[in-house]
Amino acid sequence: MNFLTWFAIIICFTAFISLINERFFKIPNDIALLLGSFLLCITLKTAGNLLSLDWLNGALSRLGEFGFESYLLDGVLCFMLFAGAGEVHFNKFKSNLKNITLLSFLTTAISAVLFGLLFFAASRTFGWELDIWVCVLLGCIVSPTDPIAATGIMNKLGLSKNVTTVIESESLFNDGMGVALFAFVKSIVTNIGRENFVLLMLREVLGAAAVALAVSVLLLFFVGKSQKPLNHILLSILAVSSVYVICEKCGFSGVIASVVCGMTFSYGMDKMARWRMIVDRENLYERFWEIIDSLLNSVLFVMIGFSVVRLNLSKELFAVGAAAVIAVLISRAVGVALPTAFNRKNNIPGGYDLIEYTALMTWSALKGGLTLALALSTAEILPSATYELLLGAAYVIIIFTVIVQGLTTKKIYRMIEKSKSKRIRKESFRKCGS
Repeated sequence: MNFLTWFAIIICFTAFISLINERFFKIPNDIALLLGSFLLCITLKTAGNLLSLDWLNGALSRLGEFGFESYLLDGVLCFMLFAGAGEVHFNKFKSNLKNITLLSFLTTAISAVLFGLLFFAASRTFGWELDIWVCVLLGCIVSPTDPIAATGIMNKLGLSKNVTTVIESESLFNDGMGVALFAFVKSIVTNIGRENFVLLMLREVLGAAAVALAVSVLLLFFVGKSQKPLNHILLSILAVSSVYVICEKCGFSGVIASVVCGMTFSYGMDKMARWRMIVDRENLYERFWEIIDSLLNSVLFVMIGFSVVRLNLSKELFAVGAAAVIAVLISRAVGVALPTAFNRKNNIPGGYDLIEYTALMTWSALKGGLTLALALSTAEILPSATYELLLGAAYVIIIFTVIVQGLTTKKIYRMIEKSKSKRIRKESFRKCGS
């Protein structure tokens, strides 16, 4: 299947599902696209197997052969991260920097290791015979919250800007930690020379930040010298694509570099806001990145739904998926609660207490395209049976977090807000009484 044929099929389903959702269901469009494409593929795959329709099975197989991980990691990921980072409120990001740093690094590390231990225990209980390091590898894949899912969905749920900034910023930065952990544990699984983890993290983060800042500042200088909005757009595309390529070639984190580049460009453009109102009256720069972000997000969620054709649907998949979902919720909750408890001197964002904050940050932790891409990339290093278990676990987690958690996060947020209001009233009453 050539690229244009594949693209036409994806856009056809994207438009169809979006129109149906707009007319009847009215749920967040990204969730609708994932749910619709997932259910459609499940239905077609079941029909093909029950009715022995070779032509249908062949078509689904060809659809699943598209290189999803290459498309995302080597193609559109940097542009999606750049667009998402540009939406982060810079002042709120600075005021919540310590909490974002804890969530991005310490929480991700704790969650990955704890998930590995829990899933290893489940594998021993159910007889899946997985190595402990393979379970930790899966933890590295599913622990980082997905920046694409978070920025694509959270803005549409009506959460407070302060909370949304923490969730989005964490998801944008913790992937560097997740990818570094993934590379480190992968070297253990494959028995190749492992690198010192601290040095690996410093190289990934500091190298990426240095490259992104240098390139962004240089190209922002040229933006200020041009009065054509098209040139501003071209320079921003050049900035994010070049920093991603440079960092990937040098062994730095292209993910973090794209985020830093996006935030730097957003800050630089805000500083030139008055001048841009004159030279870019129609705000073409921001409109371009909004459209690109929406289009790529929509295509990505449909592709995630279609990726179900790669799975071997069986009873074991449901057991693996259930164990993985329970493990990821527990590990995420512990990963959020521990650093927050040790950092109680700092106010928790939003005025929450420890339990409320942990519940919100656990339930809003969505997984998406990056999780699937990393899981698919393990096909070359793992035995086929182990790979199928790992891919199945990762996919069920994505489906659960995006559909179940994504659709109920707003309700959970309102419940937590009510709990916070009651707690504050009780505390005020006690203070008045004393």
